[in-house]
Amino acid sequence: MVRRVRRLVAIMAGGLTAGVLTLGLAAPASATTKPPPAGVDITGAGMAEPLHLRADTHPTQVTAVIDQVNFLGDAGQSSKPDKADLGPKYTIVVLVGDKPQQTYDLYPKAAGGPRIYRPAKQPDSEQAAAGWFFGRFTMSETLRTAGVPLERQVDAVVGGAGGSERMIPEDALDPAGNIDEAFSGLPRLLLVNVAVVLTITFGLAGIALLIRRRTR
Repeated sequence: MVRRVRRLVAIMAGGLTAGVLTLGLAAPASATTKPPPAGVDITGAGMAEPLHLRADTHPTQVTAVIDQVNFLGDAGQSSKPDKADLGPKYTIVVLVGDKPQQTYDLYPKAAGGPRIYRPAKQPDSEQAAAGWFFGRFTMSETLRTAGVPLERQVDAVVGGAGGSERMIPEDALDPAGNIDEAFSGLPRLLLVNVAVVLTITFGLAGIALLIRRRTR
């Protein structure tokens, strides 16, 4: 009986070891079938010639640009935005090796927030689900940093998806005005604090007087 149990344990251990080794060998093999993007090409409004970014020379810019489109799902929005609300268009092509694989149309200045359009026809001859998507708030600054001629947007919200409209009012960026406003409210705040302290003091004095009278 003991020998049978030992044999079963040995067989199970051998099977687990073989499975682990199989997974360990299969993981690198599958990883090699999908090489990382080698770069991106960008064309669009105000650009005299395409912008070629490669991962070996501009790794930060390539990663940032690809991050603008790598979160898209299978299905986008059902309706197309009005063309007048889209603003300038910039087309990016993602390359794997020397071959283009995916293409996307980016609209960083679209009304209501940056937009992305994914065409159904892709450079790698694979059909994709065409659709419109909301882009990240950082799209405009990411493209500008990569070399696209766009105005600097210092108040862009980091991460997420949504509009590229100004998120911080102009008057909120005036530190002098904020300081003056803060100091103008100091006298009122001091008066309120003094009133509270006096109220508490008189209340404690009254309670002490009542306790003293009752203890006599």
